Amino acid sequence: MTLAIDLNCDMGESFGAWKMGHDDEILPYVTSANIACSYHAGDPAVMRQTVAAAIKHGVALGAHPGLPDLVGFGRRNMDISPEHAYDIVVVQIGALAAVAASQGGRLHHVKAHGALYNMAAKNARLASAIAQAVHDVDASLVLYGLAGSELIRAGNAVGLKVGHEVFADRTYQHDGSLTPRQQAHAMIEDPQQSIQQVLRMVMDGKVATQQGEDIAVQADTLCLHGDQPGAVIFAQAIRKALQEKNISVRSVGN
Repeated sequence: MTLAIDLNCDMGESFGAWKMGHDDEILPYVTSANIACSYHAGDPAVMRQTVAAAIKHGVALGAHPGLPDLVGFGRRNMDISPEHAYDIVVVQIGALAAVAASQGGRLHHVKAHGALYNMAAKNARLASAIAQAVHDVDASLVLYGLAGSELIRAGNAVGLKVGHEVFADRTYQHDGSLTPRQQAHAMIEDPQQSIQQVLRMVMDGKVATQQGEDIAVQADTLCLHGDQPGAVIFAQAIRKALQEKNISVRSVGN
């Protein structure tokens, strides 16, 4: 059996002339793009431009719905009901699907952003609302979620294809959650440390936690953050390391 992994990156998190991240430089190295839908970042013009660029590079299009929190970049927890979560996810998927259609493309997946993603990883009711929203808009879409999380379970429960997501540049806790960004050692900044973590997750199905133990993890798709320092170097190095191990790089389901 050939080992394979999808490389995804959060993109389109800019506003007009104000640019964030390294979308143009990273697109040649990834296979899936998670594109902001204007709630936590992005605007209509940026959405259109990012969709067009992803299509040009043959990268799968994904909606990246977040909380309505531009000031906090969608990374602050909010007391949001499952009903509200359902509504905002439906609207954001619909908006990006329309932009994709205008550029001759079609959505492939959905990945929640920031606090919405992390809350849904542990909150079963919130996860179910998000999964149902994805299903009700387009049941053929792939739902990306933290490997082994409530969001993955919710996607399976409604019959969606799911992508267990792992992270190249984040450290893990004993319960499989990501170390919160505000804590020390949450981010991995050394490309070689990142590559070692990635290869273990893909080849061995294991990741070391901050508590010093190994936990099992399923790796269908790997997140590369385009807004971190050295993002392009990370993307290049990881893609090269995967190729050297004869690990196929392709979007989930392809």
